[in-house]
Amino acid sequence: MDILIWITSAIALSWFMAYSRASLSSYTLAFAVLMLLGTFFSVISFVGWVVFALIALPLNVTNFRKQYVTSPLLALYKGIMPEMSRTEQEAINAGTTWFDADLFRGAPDWQKLHNFPQPRLSAEEQAFLDGPVEEVCAMIDDWHTTHERADLSPEIWQYLKDNKFFAMIIKKKYGGLEFCAYAQSRVLQKLTGASSVLSSTVGVPNSLGPGELLQHYGTKEQQDYYLPRLVKGEEIPCFALTSPEAGSDAGAIPDFGVVCKGEFEGKEVLGMRLTWDKRYITLAPVATVLGLAFKLQDPDGLLGDEEDLGITCALIPTDLDGVITGRRHFPLNVPFQNGPTQGKDVFVPLDFIIGGPKMAGQGWRMLVECLSVGRAITLPSTSAGGIKSLAMATGAYSRIRRQFKLPIGKMEGIEEALGRIGGNAYLMDAVTTMSTGAIDLGEKPSVISAIAKYHLTEKMRACVTDSMDIHGGKGICMGPNNYLARGYQGAPVAITVEGANILTRNMIIYGQGAIRCHPYVLAELQAAGNKDSKQALDDFDHALFGHVGFAVSNIFRSLWFSLSGSRLLKTPYQDETRRYYQLMTRFSSNLAMLSDVAMLTLGGDLKRRERVSARLGDMLSYLYLASATLKRFNDEGRRAEDLPLMQWAVEDCLYNIQQAMDALLTNFPNKIVGKALRVLVLPLGCWLTKPSDKRDHQVARLLQTPGDARSRLGEGQYLTREDSNLMGQLEQTLDDIVACEPIFEKVCRAVGTKLPFYRLNEVAEQGLACGAINETEAELLRRAETGRKAAIDVDDFDPADLVADKSLLAGEDKNQPHAA
Repeated sequence: MDILIWITSAIALSWFMAYSRASLSSYTLAFAVLMLLGTFFSVISFVGWVVFALIALPLNVTNFRKQYVTSPLLALYKGIMPEMSRTEQEAINAGTTWFDADLFRGAPDWQKLHNFPQPRLSAEEQAFLDGPVEEVCAMIDDWHTTHERADLSPEIWQYLKDNKFFAMIIKKKYGGLEFCAYAQSRVLQKLTGASSVLSSTVGVPNSLGPGELLQHYGTKEQQDYYLPRLVKGEEIPCFALTSPEAGSDAGAIPDFGVVCKGEFEGKEVLGMRLTWDKRYITLAPVATVLGLAFKLQDPDGLLGDEEDLGITCALIPTDLDGVITGRRHFPLNVPFQNGPTQGKDVFVPLDFIIGGPKMAGQGWRMLVECLSVGRAITLPSTSAGGIKSLAMATGAYSRIRRQFKLPIGKMEGIEEALGRIGGNAYLMDAVTTMSTGAIDLGEKPSVISAIAKYHLTEKMRACVTDSMDIHGGKGICMGPNNYLARGYQGAPVAITVEGANILTRNMIIYGQGAIRCHPYVLAELQAAGNKDSKQALDDFDHALFGHVGFAVSNIFRSLWFSLSGSRLLKTPYQDETRRYYQLMTRFSSNLAMLSDVAMLTLGGDLKRRERVSARLGDMLSYLYLASATLKRFNDEGRRAEDLPLMQWAVEDCLYNIQQAMDALLTNFPNKIVGKALRVLVLPLGCWLTKPSDKRDHQVARLLQTPGDARSRLGEGQYLTREDSNLMGQLEQTLDDIVACEPIFEKVCRAVGTKLPFYRLNEVAEQGLACGAINETEAELLRRAETGRKAAIDVDDFDPADLVADKSLLAGEDKNQPHAA
């Protein structure tokens, strides 16, 4: 055997074993066989065997390896890695990993993805959507709610209570609806299409709050008392976490309670004296029971030896002496009930702690565990529902509204924006479906919930802006007929709550993802913190050498995928999606490899390198968004007419993954490492592009043309065609406009000139006069003109109606404009 052949064989063997993620023992055995062959053909000498033994034996003799290799590395690891705080540990331990872990580990199983069951509504859940949800959408007048009343009407408040809208998460044994997460999402999506105030009001009690916390952690007495009252609407709950001094850094809340004895309802009891100052608390102005987070102290040791017990959650009736319900906040002209709450030296029994005294100090764990579920439902769902409705409305408006003698939707600039709106609407609905489906399978997907919250609220903000640009003057003039402006004004609200988006992107997604989704990092951290030195060494040894093999594998896989373009990878389908799966597998391996290099080169400093973690988090996020999109396409029957929507969404995700990777390598703290990594993962540079002009055109046409694909995009939204529903009116007008276009052309041919596409009622009369059309066709033209005018008209007001303080008008001519 020639030495060159043996070296080639050794390289090929190493490559294969690394690619297939073989164990250390398997790799050693395989290489030993190759050494034997080399010896037989006089290629390997005694010296070669000595070198092999010096490398292989220490690594494979467990006790030797632990003492002379692992033990020093464990000591070094402890010195490098910063100690995690208790709140950080509880956040890391909260929730579960799901398909996000597959994406992080470099070899996602796409068949596994498609085998997850498609979420379904029960007959009861569907009936609720078709009945009470449809009814309350018909009842709401968003202009009256947001401008004239600055609140839901008393009738709607009572309807929500009577129909258990605040009890979707509460179990049936307490009288609640006990809907699945997917059903909750569909309800919120539909409500958002009618009014964001309505969806916010319903969403909060069904998310992180007293109802959720009581069911998971409450005592039986607390559950039996509060949950039936919450179901009936006898209690309105809110949850107070955010303080003026602690927003995104919720663990730093200054609010406190001191364990002491005091008098409550005429008896001396062991309790807590609470002081708090909270703000931004949704439903606080109308709440009857306050879920309160505070830091509990026990200076006199009444509960044990620990003085600082930590964050604790308690239920506080708002009618207690000392509880101050503040005035309302006014969040960006979307006036859902939101405001401050304060208390000073409010004494309550220890039994007011959710779960009783034994849960003192367990509040942060309770919060992050519940947030890992709720964060995936409420804001992602309201964002998706809002954009689904706007996609339908903006598509219709773009076909109805004409400039330069053609529908504005045929202009390429408008098509570009419509492409983004339609593609993102398809993706956002896919993400909410897949994420809530995971919850219904029993998962508490903390990383996925952060991904969904951040990216869907950001996409909502971008799409609302695109829609506003398309509508122009129609969008900026407020009034009863404006279905867009409140969504545009209120977009930043979702960006700021449940963890501000800057924090979520830069710290939470990857901070949790790298530890929870990586197959070895959490085990290494736990081993390093283990007080049992022998167990710590055993666990660290197992995790460390598994990690090394995992890292080496992803280096070889990334290089191979770069050289081969990942075109040899097997995929579950051999159609238009084949290339998407291949590229996503490639990027998954790149993410795993880049994560390990970042952790190796930056160590504990990675925690402070937020832009590094943000870009790695973007890669993980867009892999998940694309996965959800492909799953939706598959679950819905891989319909050809839906292809443009799916393709736009996945291609946009792939482009953003590449951009995140390029930015990471360009700005990598160690420039030499960054350049070496670029050769490994982007040897040909950035080659993926944004969705093409052709793709934008396909999506834009789909949004403007009635059909099955368009109907599926808006499925579940409040589009009922009745006079009080602006969205339903637009849908009817779109149908009428499309139907009357050939009639209009017929009249133009008959009169011998190209008429302008307005005053269609006059066109109808011309057509009848020359005998080109019949009365039925003329009536369609008249109805289309009525709808067309309504679609493009904007509201105007008496000047006096726009003055909030009417006292300023005293003695003035109310019909005259007033200078500022």
